[in-house]
Formats: sequence, C-alpha cells, structure tokens
Amino acid sequence: MEEEGPSFRKELVNKLLYLHFKDDRCKEAAARAIRQAQAEDQEKVDIEQFEKVLPQLLLDF
Repeated sequence: MEEEGPSFRKELVNKLLYLHFKDDRCKEAAARAIRQAQAEDQEKVDIEQFEKVLPQLLLDF
C-alpha cells in the first residue's frame, strides 16, 4: 500500500527541472521521464520511468 502524502503538480516539477538542470542532456532525461510517467498516468516520476527511457537516452548520447 502506497503512502498518501504531499505531491507536486507535474507542471511544477517539469518547470523546476528545466530551470535547475544546467546540462541539456539532464534536462532531456528528466523531460522524457516526465512524459513516461504521464503516459502511465502516474502522479510522480520514479526511478522506474528513468529506467524505461534509458535505452532511448543511450542511443541519443
């Protein structure tokens, strides 16, 4: 059972990531993980979303 606690709006997380990641590759990885979470109707981005986009990222870099 997942704990119910505070969470952030996806738009806010996306904006913060873009403002604070200086490396464009980090921005792209975060954005892809966010899109993956949205596609899965998840409220939070988790390591699982990063793992799912990792093959795409490896091909890009």
